[in-house]
Amino acid sequence: MQCDLEGKVALVTGAAGAIGSAIAERLTDNGARVIIADINLQGAIQVADGLADAIALAVDISQPDSVENLVLQIMREAGRLDILVNNAGINTQAHRVNIDAFPLDEWNRIVRIDLDGLYLMSRAALAPMLASGNGGRVINIASVVGLAAMRLQSPFVAAKAGIIPLKRSMALELGSQGVLTNAIAPGSVMTDLTRKLFYSEDGSFSSRTEEFMQHIPLNRPGTVQEIAEAALFLASPGAGYVNGQILAVDGGWTAGYMM
Repeated sequence: MQCDLEGKVALVTGAAGAIGSAIAERLTDNGARVIIADINLQGAIQVADGLADAIALAVDISQPDSVENLVLQIMREAGRLDILVNNAGINTQAHRVNIDAFPLDEWNRIVRIDLDGLYLMSRAALAPMLASGNGGRVINIASVVGLAAMRLQSPFVAAKAGIIPLKRSMALELGSQGVLTNAIAPGSVMTDLTRKLFYSEDGSFSSRTEEFMQHIPLNRPGTVQEIAEAALFLASPGAGYVNGQILAVDGGWTAGYMM
């Protein structure tokens, strides 16, 4: 889709990664000036170098001082903030175990970034949005596991599930001031990191992936571009009456059980 975001400033966290950089690219394509924010500053710089008028900044969303400093830098360099995409987040491959065996420090690390970090980033970004009187957009990247839980990743499930009612509260609290809050729940998405999980060495789906894809009506993983298009829609003028909603981009995964 195409829309007019000319004059808007958008902040995308976790923008050095596959989904975040794709979202940043689509917002830029449609006229927004995008802040590429990531804990990996070098990665952010690489992404920003490929986009017109983008700014790369470092942030650790789990740290209040880092988040507050990021917003101050944005206001100094761009003068406004209209769109926040809370994309930064983590999961774990090292601890795929039941909750009774899940390490407390790893639980705290995931929830601190995926849920607490989203709160910290939203709180800081809302200050200039509300002060401007022009409203804004907050787009939270959740996950289908927040809608339909999966085993062996309980803190990720809990954190992503928490984003869903949080965005409803934000929608109720902020809508009258012109700030619209929505979320996207991606399903399985193909990235360089997930490619090795999905495919065997011969280029075909692994047997585990074949079994998993049977639960997705479209029988394939999504692409980062498909997530980015959903984010662009929620940031666009065409979504001006969409507030407090979650858009599942999952190929039908959460539509029901595939027998």
